[in-house]
Amino acid sequence: MVRVTDPLIDQLTKRLAGQQIEQFWEQGYLLVDRAVDSHQLAKLQDTVKSWTKDSLQHKNDYGQTLDGRARFDLGPLHRPDKAALRRVQSPEEISNEFLDVMRHARTLDFVADLIGPALRFHHGKVNCKLPGSGTKVKFHQDFTFQPMTNDDMITCLLFLDDVTLDNGPLEVVPGSHKGELYSLWHDGVFTGAVADEVYEEHKSNIVSCAGKAGSVCLMHSSLLHGSAENLTDRARSLYIATYYAEDAIELSPNALPSTYNHELVRGEASGRVRCSNYQMEIPEVPKGTSFFAQQTIKN
Repeated sequence: MVRVTDPLIDQLTKRLAGQQIEQFWEQGYLLVDRAVDSHQLAKLQDTVKSWTKDSLQHKNDYGQTLDGRARFDLGPLHRPDKAALRRVQSPEEISNEFLDVMRHARTLDFVADLIGPALRFHHGKVNCKLPGSGTKVKFHQDFTFQPMTNDDMITCLLFLDDVTLDNGPLEVVPGSHKGELYSLWHDGVFTGAVADEVYEEHKSNIVSCAGKAGSVCLMHSSLLHGSAENLTDRARSLYIATYYAEDAIELSPNALPSTYNHELVRGEASGRVRCSNYQMEIPEVPKGTSFFAQQTIKN
């Protein structure tokens, strides 16, 4: 049965409490409120609303990122009178508001408590689920898209809108970060999703992460997760920023290349590399705007 997480909230400090840190490493995720202040949140929300409005002027994916792919990803149900914007790649490059949050939000203090003190930025994106857009995400693990020499890597999902059980919340399988790294390749094709039988094996343990705008879900990069479509008339958008321990090195091309990839956002460079013992298949960098096109391929 799907249930809502019970967030442990530290009301008085910017740091995580010991119980919160234990919960993260046991379950692979942690929901914390007030990751940004109300002023920061309002500016992020206004920026996304502006991008959504601008998207109505376009029929196809548009804009350009560092590697020449489109920055704004439009879903198949996008129309001139109804937006289906589903992703904005590397928003830090085109928005000072997002750049400031990437570098200075409370989120970084939380991540430092878990894998710090020295951190680098891996990539950022905005994922939108607009009403009637049909956008959903099949189950996968982030690490199998972005292998590093070690797996001290955390995906931070900042809620830009209130997230409910009906508007496409993040769905996770607690504890799955301790287990297998599942293949995203099926019959020689990179689908960006685990096999159907893997999903069936874990679906009874799925937990939905709901919370107020401004909350953040800290998620281990090996945690199995996905999300359903938005069934309401309210938008549900997330700012997703991924950080990693400074002593890790990327092992495959970054699927979201940006001028801010690998920026040192906390601590000092060590001049060292640390390695974990694991095996996985090399991922495929999307040829289209984002991995949404990869996930439309049937397993």
